[in-house]
Amino acid sequence: MARLSYLLRRGASYYARARIPLDLIDIVGKKELVKALGTKDENEAKRRLWPVVEAWNCQFDDLRSRRMLTPDDKADATWQHYTGTLERYEQARQSMPNAADVEAATERAVERVQREGIDVRDPLAALDASLDVMVLKQGRALDTQARRAKLDAMRKHLAEGEAALINHEVDDYIDRNKLLIDPLSPDRGDLARKMMRAEIEGLERTIERDQGDYSGAPKDPIVKPATGASREQAAPGEGIMELFEQYARENPNGVKADTLNQARRDIETFVDHVGSTCPVHRIDKKAAREWKSLLIKYPVKASESKAFAGMRLAQIVKHNETVGKPTITPRTVNRYLSSLGAFCGWLVDHGYVDDNPVADMFLAKEKRKNKPVFAVDQMNTLFKSPLFTGCRSDEAPRFWALPGNIVIRDHRYWVPLIMLYSGARPAEIAQLAVTDVRQQHGHWIMHITEEGDGDDKSTKTEGSMRVVPIHPELIKLGFIEYRKGIEKTGETRRLFPLAERNERGQMIADFSREFPRYLERIGLKVGRGLSLYSFRHGATDALRRAGYLDDQFGFILGHASGSTTGRYGVMPQGMLQQRVDLVNSIAYPGLDLKHLAP
Repeated sequence: MARLSYLLRRGASYYARARIPLDLIDIVGKKELVKALGTKDENEAKRRLWPVVEAWNCQFDDLRSRRMLTPDDKADATWQHYTGTLERYEQARQSMPNAADVEAATERAVERVQREGIDVRDPLAALDASLDVMVLKQGRALDTQARRAKLDAMRKHLAEGEAALINHEVDDYIDRNKLLIDPLSPDRGDLARKMMRAEIEGLERTIERDQGDYSGAPKDPIVKPATGASREQAAPGEGIMELFEQYARENPNGVKADTLNQARRDIETFVDHVGSTCPVHRIDKKAAREWKSLLIKYPVKASESKAFAGMRLAQIVKHNETVGKPTITPRTVNRYLSSLGAFCGWLVDHGYVDDNPVADMFLAKEKRKNKPVFAVDQMNTLFKSPLFTGCRSDEAPRFWALPGNIVIRDHRYWVPLIMLYSGARPAEIAQLAVTDVRQQHGHWIMHITEEGDGDDKSTKTEGSMRVVPIHPELIKLGFIEYRKGIEKTGETRRLFPLAERNERGQMIADFSREFPRYLERIGLKVGRGLSLYSFRHGATDALRRAGYLDDQFGFILGHASGSTTGRYGVMPQGMLQQRVDLVNSIAYPGLDLKHLAP
């Protein structure tokens, strides 16, 4: 089974491993982080892995937030400096002496002259006695004069591109907001100019207020209230992924674990866009809209491609303009939106957000296309190819298409054939137990069920559990003999012991992914089209050719509601005979499989 990309095994021990994002390598000083997980058990390692990875992601986000100066930061700094200038003015004005203070100081000076017998005819003595009164009387005028001088100097420096008068304020803002900016960078210079313009506006308002005019407002268009919240951090327990885990534990819609895991991965791409420290109440239409616009240009299987290793969502989309990989379909975009929408619905119900931001954002559904099916001549070519007749090696998939002496007779051989003559799904077939293929009322049947094999089996829906008769052509090809051979080996559980689940729990997902590539290697397809599921669609068409309507055979394909007989695989002979007649009607005129018979 493929291991998680973050999980590293060295000897018998497991480690967490993460690539440093490309934009942070220069800051961190290395390309990879590795941490021991303190266990030799793979399942325990996976449990311990994600808190470590999430902590690393938080560190990456923190570094980015400290390193990248955004337009929102500049707008915030500009407005803060303007309002701060006015606040300092008001505080200073409140401490300025009024008429009563001057009168009181005058009385104290007169008392001192009388008490100490000061000769007021002496200029120096008179100045000493009245100095405090003079300072109080001139305090407001001196303060206004100082502000006017600073305003003139600030305007001059702004025109000359000089930032000496504002540098200490810029540094203070950078320190308070944990920004790392090159002192010589254009961004720092731009921030300084904006803060100077803010202080000029603030000083102009203070001078107006000296005259009792409090009606003035900023005339410079950049000096306005900031609407961004780029520095806001989620409160403990209110991060997006923290609350998603609570949502997953509650599982209000009762979805399967694999569906929840898919939703988790989908929402992690949203968190990649907004940042892991973004609080949930900031999930709004704007954030969802921007995320959707990136998803529309998101390349297929980007997380598995070395071309995008270490990149974030926006970087991947940008880089793909050069790489040119195909992008995900509107249907897949809608799946991402649906995952976030379901989670946001829970957030609304629990009072974290007021409205579901994903509502009405889904892309128009693609027009239904005819499902690709194999033509008979294509099937004849396929079943005479090396995967079914003998290949060079059964190890690496690239050798399957090369003729050789290695005969494959495991799930890779049988799943396509069983699909062809039953319409069953590949995972349903691959997870069959030996006892799921048995005789009933004289007929060989295949019992598709979630029961048995340590409860490791699953079906798409409860109605997918069903009894499907084995087609006579499969018996001719040796399927029953294969089943008996597996039983003789002592295998008591798995009919296809080599069939594996991937890290997401999906049965033979790796083979399902490799099969279309095999078709390309033997020249049966180019680009999208034929796949393993084409056999299922082909069986559907065969049933229609036999004269049956969709609602007459849907239950054979697992489309109808389940029943007790379907669940337990025991049914009256008459009901079973109806199913036998249906399955036996599947035929492909012109298909030649004689060479595969034992």
